[in-house]
Amino acid sequence: MRNPDTTRALWQIHFCVLLWGFTAILGKLISLPALPLVWWRMLIVVAALALLPKVWRGLRAMPARTRLAYAGIGALVALHWLTFYGAIKLANASVAATCIAFATPMTALIEPLLTRQKFQPRDLLLGLASLPGIWLVVGGVPAGMHAGIVAGVASAALVALFGTLNKRMVDGGDPLTVTALELGAGTLMLTMLAPLMPLLVPAFAGPLLVLPSTTDTLWLVLLALACTLLPFALCLVALRHLSAFTAQLSVNLEPVYAIVLAAILFNEQQELSPRFYLGVAIILGVVFAQGLLAGRRQPAHVEQVGVSESHHLAD
Repeated sequence: MRNPDTTRALWQIHFCVLLWGFTAILGKLISLPALPLVWWRMLIVVAALALLPKVWRGLRAMPARTRLAYAGIGALVALHWLTFYGAIKLANASVAATCIAFATPMTALIEPLLTRQKFQPRDLLLGLASLPGIWLVVGGVPAGMHAGIVAGVASAALVALFGTLNKRMVDGGDPLTVTALELGAGTLMLTMLAPLMPLLVPAFAGPLLVLPSTTDTLWLVLLALACTLLPFALCLVALRHLSAFTAQLSVNLEPVYAIVLAAILFNEQQELSPRFYLGVAIILGVVFAQGLLAGRRQPAHVEQVGVSESHHLAD
């Protein structure tokens, strides 16, 4: 019979994944362009974390070099969110969520380069196995959405990059302090980048200092608090009673939740052909296969770090 703590933790982690799935939905509901949307989301999260004395104590205790390193990772997080919500605006929530699934095979290729770990040939084979799925996804969306796929793949690559860097710095500070520092640095970076955005990527640009509408403000607060801080804190509680293997497989369900929600709420299945969904099935099959193999060959604490320190910033 399953331990009651484990059962409760499973419900908690799936609730977290469902909330993460809603990030794509809220990104579609918010009328702001990608740049101000991400800027306001990050600012709200940082403002909420700034109310916690624990965060300030953690910042004071952190060496300057470590703070600088986390600030650099925060810039990558900001670019990830910018391209993720850009993908939603250029395509739709289903396409953006599917592209994020590419982060798993990308991490398998990027991590050995950055951490000097032994490269696993089967990771390359699994990456190649996802190519038919990618081909079907691209062919299963209207041509006008292809720019969204490019933005989504860039977003997944950034997830793989900052997730790997966060793993290397797992002992650098308290998770809430690290989150506040990374998102604070990301907010500052987007502020400095804003004047250049109309020239670099006009589709993502928009005024930062214009107050959102009442409806957008409501969605932004939900995005920042209910879909960012709440699942992060709840995920840390759930991981105390789950194996890393179970947690990682649960997290891999997020694109499924996002696609189902997008179909229910926005009828996005009418915009996408059956080829798209077949491609999604292949890509998710590869992701789950990779999760199964990783769960069997890596120590539990390594995978738990990947979930608790990286995934909460991935959407």
